[in-house]
Amino acid sequence: MATFWCEQAWLPDGVTKRVRVATETAGVVSAVDVGVDPEPADERLPGIVLPGFANAHSHAFHRALRGRTQGTGGTFWTWRDRMYEIATTLDPDSYRRLATAVYAEMALAGITCVGEFHYVHHAPDGTPYGDPNAMGDALRDAARAAGVRLTLLDTCYLAGGFGQPLSAVQQRFGDGTAGLWADRVAALEPDAMTRIGAAIHSVRAVPAEQIPTVVAAAAGRPLHVHLSEQPAENEESLAAYAATPTQLLHDHGALGPATTAVHATHLTPDDIALLGEAGTTACFCPTTERDLADGIGPAHALRDVGVPLALGSDQHAVVDMFEEARALEMHERLVTHERGRFTPAELMTALGTAGHGSLGWPELGRIDVGAMCDLASVRLDTPRTAGIDPTQLVFAATAADIDTVVIGGRPVVRAGRHVLGDVGGLLHEAVDEVWSRL
Repeated sequence: MATFWCEQAWLPDGVTKRVRVATETAGVVSAVDVGVDPEPADERLPGIVLPGFANAHSHAFHRALRGRTQGTGGTFWTWRDRMYEIATTLDPDSYRRLATAVYAEMALAGITCVGEFHYVHHAPDGTPYGDPNAMGDALRDAARAAGVRLTLLDTCYLAGGFGQPLSAVQQRFGDGTAGLWADRVAALEPDAMTRIGAAIHSVRAVPAEQIPTVVAAAAGRPLHVHLSEQPAENEESLAAYAATPTQLLHDHGALGPATTAVHATHLTPDDIALLGEAGTTACFCPTTERDLADGIGPAHALRDVGVPLALGSDQHAVVDMFEEARALEMHERLVTHERGRFTPAELMTALGTAGHGSLGWPELGRIDVGAMCDLASVRLDTPRTAGIDPTQLVFAATAADIDTVVIGGRPVVRAGRHVLGDVGGLLHEAVDEVWSRL
């Protein structure tokens, strides 16, 4: 059993001082005592302790593009071409090394669970590896090495666009049919640190008649989908099916409480209503959406119809969930000219219970008896956080203010240092390896 004493903690009832969190052997919280003094056996966590963050949307290999595409102009589609080039360099070993460093960077930022939207399945020419899930297993190994929880969202990717075959660089993403995709995914088993989900890459990449097969294979699991990230997707969907992407997903049974719509940027009022009626989560990735000039999605309108909101770092132009959370509010301010569109508590819910729920971990995202002991302590004495009201931490702190991260009752980060050591060095080596292969 481990015990952690917190100067302050973000409990379900609000910020509370002098809190002891006790865990069982399995890393489950067995007691939360408030108003107590530290004991010799307690590990003291400075500042304010939050539930560990959920990063609900990640493409780990996109991290290799950071600082190499932002200054070149272009569009989402030209950025995508560069991303495809990076994808051609990966094999299971190099992907394991890169993803290990990326997930360790996430742990340093207080992320304790990540949803990996995984579609780089096969060899570059589309030939399956001897183990057809070798690339997915590389991601599992990486998360395990970095100490973070993983929901592997194995992604069905069948077409290069509406009515278009996969291009040469997309061959490694595809399985031929949704049925063959489902057969491969059926061999993936969850474990203590990994849950298996599914994803429809987009309505561009999965023909409408194949969607029900994916939905059936995903039954009882999280199902994610890129939705209306670009206006061109909407226009092409209307031309091909006389339906918006949201309507198409609805008509083929893909919306529901287990589904998460990623981006959800360019929605009609009818789309918003359908997502609300279905209880589908929307995952916004604000730092990516602004980096790629996607636009600002209707977060507040979705919240108003009952859509839970989660957050992701997507292409990892930034790995800072505080920045993702406050951008949700700040982008609303830019659009509406109003402040206070989301409360700090709502933003923390997006980082916590809503994000974890979208990834199939309902026992995460809160500091409470019966929850898993995943904690992130944030210093309140840095140049960014000194003097703040802790209840408004999300508007002041950055990932650099994370001091200690505990996952399943085990510290993975202490004093801002990951158990793997020099994460910057690991990232440098892994990214250089990717670019050296181009």
